[in-house]
Amino acid sequence: MHLTHLGLPVRDARRSLRFYETYFGFDPATAQRYEDGTVIVRNADGFDLALHGGQEVGPLPAFLHFGFRLGEPGEVRALLDRVRADGIAVAEHHDGPSYVAFKCADPDGHRVEVYWEPPA
Repeated sequence: MHLTHLGLPVRDARRSLRFYETYFGFDPATAQRYEDGTVIVRNADGFDLALHGGQEVGPLPAFLHFGFRLGEPGEVRALLDRVRADGIAVAEHHDGPSYVAFKCADPDGHRVEVYWEPPA
């Protein structure tokens, strides 16, 4: 069994699609739009992100987040540099020998973690 889908409430599905396309590799060519304002987009790993537009997104619990594991610590650092250069606030940042990570928020405040850990 594999987790292959995440649904997020968002205010503006187009804005969120641009964010996930720009930083997390979701392919806008795969986007399917539905009458209720939902856009489902897929990344190269076959993971579907459902962005349900037109929603109010209230305060989220502090620990609530989802993450993207990268293959090398340098990939995390490079994305961190891009995110910071584009003015996206970084909430947490760790850079150690066995864990390199950061968390930022998408346009609706959903916390996204990007991390690397050595294989178990």
